[in-house]
Amino acid sequence: MTRVLIIGAGCSGFTTAKRLKDAGVAFDWFEMSDRIGGNWAYGNPNGRSAAYQSLHIDTSKWRLAFEDFPVPANWPDFPHHSLINDYFNAYVNHFGLRPLIHFNHEVQSVRQHEDATWHATVNGDARGPYSHVAVANGHHWCPNIPDIPGHFDGIEMHARDYRTPFEPVNMVGKRIVVVGLGNTAVDIASELGQRTIAARLWVRARRGVWVLPKYRNGQPMDKTILPGWFPLGLKRRLGAAAVKKMVGRMEDFGLPTPDHEPLEAHPTVSSEFLARLGSGDIAVKPMVSEKVGSELVFADGSRETVDVLIHATGYRLSFPFLDARDVALKDNHLPLFKRMVQAEPRLHGLWFMGLAQPLPTLVNFAEQQSKLFVAHLTGAYTLPSPSDMARIIAADEAAHKGHYYSSPRHTIQVDFDRYCHDLRAEMTRGAKRKVAA
Repeated sequence: MTRVLIIGAGCSGFTTAKRLKDAGVAFDWFEMSDRIGGNWAYGNPNGRSAAYQSLHIDTSKWRLAFEDFPVPANWPDFPHHSLINDYFNAYVNHFGLRPLIHFNHEVQSVRQHEDATWHATVNGDARGPYSHVAVANGHHWCPNIPDIPGHFDGIEMHARDYRTPFEPVNMVGKRIVVVGLGNTAVDIASELGQRTIAARLWVRARRGVWVLPKYRNGQPMDKTILPGWFPLGLKRRLGAAAVKKMVGRMEDFGLPTPDHEPLEAHPTVSSEFLARLGSGDIAVKPMVSEKVGSELVFADGSRETVDVLIHATGYRLSFPFLDARDVALKDNHLPLFKRMVQAEPRLHGLWFMGLAQPLPTLVNFAEQQSKLFVAHLTGAYTLPSPSDMARIIAADEAAHKGHYYSSPRHTIQVDFDRYCHDLRAEMTRGAKRKVAA
């Protein structure tokens, strides 16, 4: 019996479903919301979309397109989230996937039985058995909020809940601190830092970062990425040199000196943030050490009266429907073979789709992963031995994220092109293992 349970109808869920449908693999597909799109469905009623009204994707349209469904030719280089959502819905409709989704169905638990099959509780009802589970619940919905001592009298929120300068909080005339220097942080800071909105705006910098522009020589930066077979070490050195030449010294903009080279952290991409810093619209502060009523105390001893504190501090991996015994998650790290399946044989029916932070894009990442998944389901591919899987997991993690500084945000980093190059090679090896078995 081969039947798959798919959890989630974001881009990872619906590209996986499309591949299963094409291969004739049976599946049940549940989405807790009333719509597809996940994080890219602005105002998603499931409460798990972090999209804000002004959001534009940092990946160019050339890199996020699905293989068999090109993006509209008239799109701008970096589309607005509404275009991404329209594109997702057009894909689902074009391939006849929408009737296959059970909307408003929340998967509350998934458990493995003694016969190795998987069973789910969905909206209180028992479902199953399933031979495999495709977990596509996303990883940008469970906020990571730092624990800062003290009490704050102002408004404190995570960036996930930010929508506009007026919702859920009217920011006009407010004194605002944005915690973080990732992509969401610099986007929100650049928007709120305009003199027509915030009275004052500070960004809290835990460490220095390199802020990359969206364009290089008139072309989107990610359009000139070197091919997947290119040696990663050399690729990074060339990229780091190019970044330094383009953007200069970060401390000239008032940012702390980075303690790492360019591309040794998940890149922060913005064509506006450095200009806002240089114009004095945004100021930089060190770590917040304490909350004291209406004031924030910073690591350098300075104090500021603040109205709004926004934590743009990322997200934690979370699988509330899985038993802790079935997911080896520790310190935001889940070791997965080819970022999809754990090495323990008992868990070879539990697959994670899109659980990565690929550069340059996540949009079409599971579309590539689903090739190996379906080959496994249809008997065209055999996994390596558990010991080989563990060895490959360690080698892949060293190759893809070994050069990043230690941080929860870097536990699932991969280079998209190198990953896809390796995935194709692994599928060939797995096909040979199948023949030899």
